[in-house]
Amino acid sequence: MCAAAWRLRQHLGRRGIFLLIVGMGETFWGVSLITDPPSTRGLELLTNVCALRHWAWLWILAGVVTSASAFLRIGRDRFGFVAALVPPTVWAIAYATAVVTGTYSRGAYIAVWYLTSHVGVILWAATVPEHSVPHLPRPARKGKAT
Repeated sequence: MCAAAWRLRQHLGRRGIFLLIVGMGETFWGVSLITDPPSTRGLELLTNVCALRHWAWLWILAGVVTSASAFLRIGRDRFGFVAALVPPTVWAIAYATAVVTGTYSRGAYIAVWYLTSHVGVILWAATVPEHSVPHLPRPARKGKAT
């Protein structure tokens, strides 16, 4: 089992592992919205369009795309990062709108939480190269001033 896990880890790399973790998290969060829906307070912008169980499919679909992108080559995995960004961005906008309209003052904290711990982390991870090794300084050439 350890050898299989090692091979999977080597195949996925750091970016792939990140995408797999985020994708699985978004998928299971979407499933939880269907099986045990929370309060929709602050999400009126979304629930006025359709029920929360329908919005759950946004999380599930984004999670599946994100998880599948974990197995793609670097450069082609960008669709996974884009898919991962969509649901938390939508939720942050909904909570921020609830604050602005005065329907849910606590929504500001939740919106900032989504924007920092979800959107911000995903944006940062998308910029991290697979292998970031510090560059060694080049030795000075003889006869040239540095």
